[in-house]
Amino acid sequence: MAPGTVVTFYSYKGGVGRSFTLANIAVLLARWGHRVLCVDWDLEAPGLHDYFRPMLAGPPTGGVVDLVDDFLAGQNPTTDHVTRLHGVGALHLLAAGRDDSDYVSRVQRLDWERLYDQKFGTYLERCREQWIADYDYVLIDSRTGISDIGSICTAHLPDRLIVLFTANDQSIGGAVDIARRANRARDRMPYDRSQLTVLPLLSRFDAREEYARADEWRRTSLEATKELYRNWLDREVPAELMARHLTLPYVSYWSFGEQLPVRVETSPTADQVSYSLETVAAVVAHHFDRTDLLRENRDAYVAAARAENRDFALDLRVSSPRSMLGFAGELIDELDRLGVRAKLSLSGERSLLTETEDDARHLCLIVDRTVSRWQTAQAELFLHRTLGQDRRVIPLLTADAEVDSLPGYVRNLRFLQVGAVRNPVDVARDLAVQLKGVEPPEVALLMVLWRAIRAELSPARWELVDEILHDLRNAVADGAGAQARELAADLATATKARSSTADRRLVGPPPSTASLIQLTVSEVQNGVHDPDDPSEGPASDRTRL
Repeated sequence: MAPGTVVTFYSYKGGVGRSFTLANIAVLLARWGHRVLCVDWDLEAPGLHDYFRPMLAGPPTGGVVDLVDDFLAGQNPTTDHVTRLHGVGALHLLAAGRDDSDYVSRVQRLDWERLYDQKFGTYLERCREQWIADYDYVLIDSRTGISDIGSICTAHLPDRLIVLFTANDQSIGGAVDIARRANRARDRMPYDRSQLTVLPLLSRFDAREEYARADEWRRTSLEATKELYRNWLDREVPAELMARHLTLPYVSYWSFGEQLPVRVETSPTADQVSYSLETVAAVVAHHFDRTDLLRENRDAYVAAARAENRDFALDLRVSSPRSMLGFAGELIDELDRLGVRAKLSLSGERSLLTETEDDARHLCLIVDRTVSRWQTAQAELFLHRTLGQDRRVIPLLTADAEVDSLPGYVRNLRFLQVGAVRNPVDVARDLAVQLKGVEPPEVALLMVLWRAIRAELSPARWELVDEILHDLRNAVADGAGAQARELAADLATATKARSSTADRRLVGPPPSTASLIQLTVSEVQNGVHDPDDPSEGPASDRTRL
């Protein structure tokens, strides 16, 4: 698993909505399936926990100042001071510290220069390593202004920096200045860090009145911050367009108290603050990448971020022209038997093209002669949303398909041939293999079992099949993967159709054998053992068949 990313939220002045923005983006990232840790490093004015108060079982019992105490006591980095938040995914909080009468004096005693002379920087680096091993995103709420703490949060710890500012010269200038200082400070540090990527975020911007002045301040802030885009913005995306996406509107309703609008506005419109917060969260989730797609389609960009770690309801959506409905139906039935969740999509289901996200991980196009206009639109939209995730378009071409006339995105994909020779059973097996990368043991075994139940054999051979099935069930129940695979190969040989035989008394499986096959299928599909459970025995000989 790739290490997590540390993102610091910084503002030169207070009152720009820094903690508000961090807390809402943290909720969005956790909702989208990421493991998120929020760190309140605004020690002089802590307040991040107030946004999460409805999600706390009780007040935080420790925090950042306790990390310092642990260091001075010679203890190793620990997660003991992290508080679990409830109500949305894997979201945790490392508060500033315990809210008690000793907190202020503990903060006042901190001497960061002396701590760094005592190798606190090395200790903090070990804390960082633990955080990025345990979380996908670590979001740090830095204090305002220029300080020792600010340097820790903006230079030492982060991979990325989000600087928030409002429409005034001091706020804008301070944000740009700290970004320059942070990169210079990183160059002097003994830690391996790449160049800091900085996202400028215009906050609490009210463009609903005084339109002329609003446009003037947009231009002013862009001129001052445009250099911050250079090392991450796609060259085809104008900085002006990106700046408009990276603007948080002022909405008076959310200015009262510490609130999380993203928990209320779950499907926001463009005039709601959660809409802009979703955009920023998506940029973070995409690691400041693929901004060309954001330029083309903001909704698809956000939908792709939501889908990255998402559990899809379907493994495969099968798009079929009406001429291939019979084949498509048999294909889906066989995929279901193989444990692949598939659903038919008929040409003309326009609703699929208007949804911002879909419920299938992969798309299968059954192409009869040529790709229809509707299939073209469906595939292009699917690819548009994919953003390099493990989501694929898989074409199935009939014998009449004119390969040279197919669109480039289909012609260049790995496709499967269908027709009289390649029946739905064979195609389903190949699809299952392609979706999983390698042929999983359960797919191979299920294929053997379902072919066995359709076989016609002599009575004597069905007796042999019974013996193999009993041994196979025992191997599956014991989790003996290697033995089960050998028995599956024996079963495939025993039930293999022969082109000629002296014994013409071929019959289907006796009722007792058919029941035994169905029972084995059920056990295989349900998975008797979990191969990731160490209590189940040696992993080398266990598989979820």
